[in-house]
Amino acid sequence: MTKDNLSNEVETRLNIFFTDDIDSKEMAKMIREVNNALSLSVMRGCETIESEIKNIEDNFYWLNKLAEILDPYLEV
Repeated sequence: MTKDNLSNEVETRLNIFFTDDIDSKEMAKMIREVNNALSLSVMRGCETIESEIKNIEDNFYWLNKLAEILDPYLEV
């Protein structure tokens, strides 16, 4: 894995994201929750996924928002 330095623009967007939108510890928690739910659903043949749908939907939003900050793809 390479360690590229973040551009000033990305650093600024990340600072705004973690200052105005969501706490970094809460974001880390969401990432772990999604990883856990998806891993369990695969291992258990999707039994877990039904009980975690709401959680996954909420966390999916924040993960996509973070991805767009790191590497804008969907924004024009």
